[in-house]
Amino acid sequence: MLTTSILNPKDLFLKSIRYTIPEFQRRYVWSQDDQWEPLWQDVRNVAENYLEELERTGGDRVKAEKRTKAHFLGALVLQQVPTAARDIEQREVIDGQQRVTTLQLLLDAIQQVCEEKGLKPTAKRLSKLVMNDEDLIGDTSHHVFKLWPTRIDRDAFRHAMDNGLAVSDFEESLIVIAHEFFQDSVKKWLEEAVASEDDCLDALETAVTAMLQMVVIDLDAEDDPNIIFETLNARGTPLEQSDLIKNFVLSRFAEESGGAGGIWDDLDDQWWRKTVRQGRLYRPRLDMLFNYWLAMRTSEEVPPSKVFDVFRAHTSEQKISALMLDVKRDLGNYRSYETGSRTPEEDLFHYRAGVMQAGAITPVLLLLLSVKLETRIRCLHALESFLIRRMICRQTGKDYNRLALELASRIREDHLNSADKVVTGFLKEQDVYSREWPTDEAVAASLETTQLYRLLSRGRLRLVLEGIESRLRSQKSEQLEVPKGLTIEHLMPVSWGQHWPLPNGSDEESGAEVRKRIVHTIGNLTLVNQKLNSAVSNAPWERKRPELLKHSVMTLNKELSDFPEWNEDTIRSRSRRMATLIAECWPGPNASDWD
Repeated sequence: MLTTSILNPKDLFLKSIRYTIPEFQRRYVWSQDDQWEPLWQDVRNVAENYLEELERTGGDRVKAEKRTKAHFLGALVLQQVPTAARDIEQREVIDGQQRVTTLQLLLDAIQQVCEEKGLKPTAKRLSKLVMNDEDLIGDTSHHVFKLWPTRIDRDAFRHAMDNGLAVSDFEESLIVIAHEFFQDSVKKWLEEAVASEDDCLDALETAVTAMLQMVVIDLDAEDDPNIIFETLNARGTPLEQSDLIKNFVLSRFAEESGGAGGIWDDLDDQWWRKTVRQGRLYRPRLDMLFNYWLAMRTSEEVPPSKVFDVFRAHTSEQKISALMLDVKRDLGNYRSYETGSRTPEEDLFHYRAGVMQAGAITPVLLLLLSVKLETRIRCLHALESFLIRRMICRQTGKDYNRLALELASRIREDHLNSADKVVTGFLKEQDVYSREWPTDEAVAASLETTQLYRLLSRGRLRLVLEGIESRLRSQKSEQLEVPKGLTIEHLMPVSWGQHWPLPNGSDEESGAEVRKRIVHTIGNLTLVNQKLNSAVSNAPWERKRPELLKHSVMTLNKELSDFPEWNEDTIRSRSRRMATLIAECWPGPNASDWD
């Protein structure tokens, strides 16, 4: 018999149970940009809201939990598996396997941080959500885990989830990368937080165990899951927000002018109706653009479900014909920009903003597309520097929506022809961590120690390396265009044990730990084509360097002629060199470029 419940992770995982992913399901494929980062931001927001409510209620946990809004994760479809009376419960995950796997990785990552911080009670409680009691199971090799993924992911999952196992052989696995992403995110949040570590981890435990909710559909072993899928996926054809706006505009225009005219014609072809991504939603492009246009005009965040309501309120005291001239001008400018009517400078910004998924700045872009080209280019250059420097320094993007709206408001208050001065002035004056424009010193410090290979998506990291290559070419080469889609290569390989011995006299354990971190810093990374990458990947330096110098056309690799040896010191030196090039490619707040 089918049952449907709203459950939190504590409800799902605290009991003795095994959730298995059937072999016909695909392997783990979720990624940082599309799922891990948004999930972490949601969890972090819940934890921070809980901390605020805890302070308001004088430390009353029950009241604070009630006042903190829970976050909905989606649906999970399970099917019971017949088991013997002595065995623990078992369910197959029919739908939602990516979500439940990620949730387990997040819980275990927080548990590991708590264990490292010496918070044993918290670590123990979280451990009970990812591991079954060994006394209740016979085979402890994998039945101990609450979740057991498909065969192809099992070894990586076991090594990621077991604090005592190394992950060095699974560093390309998305399972392992996700686990390390959540660990690093938790640690970085603790460093930034105003509250104490203990209070933050307590709030985080509350958020991930009690304040996340899922609709869980639990099927009997005899139920047909296909019937559930038909129900879940049955879709009507409700009117989109832009359809509601269109009907409203045509009706108002008919009242004003006595006829429909052509007031909507420019917005009626298929290009506007194509489904595009906005944050975590997929919506018709016209819905998305009306959303951003209204945000730009009102300086307020507009929920996607309220676009029509806000539009109707915004037009209440205006002639619809005059307003639609503004709409079609601004949206027409955007269409021209999106469909390729861009200068090379705009084209580069468009590419980089796309890689960074910087849709939050679209309200500002809609304004800037109306200013003269020279002014617009300077504005885009400043925005790009701001976004990329913050990305390199691993600073949060959670406040970008609000920042973009304030910036758009500031631009509108001044004359559009001075937009470049407004943009640079506004960005330079931001002094809180969630908004600051990182200095050259901050970028250099981050690059020398941060494992960017682990913490940035491949596309974003490639973007940074392409920018460095572009800067080098502007200094040394006649061929300025940098090829896209190259492979990121570790100069000292991740698997360095065979051909890359530790320096003489170094302590093996501490030396290996330092090397494990430094191989993923930017000083050890370069760009090559896939064929060359495969040919030289784990080779010793005395063979790898000549091959790179001989076959690669990248200036990044030609500069390796200056390094007859490659070790920890040369990696740090190259990181400092690359920090200088990044500062030239993307000038910081104190640069003379903005004077």
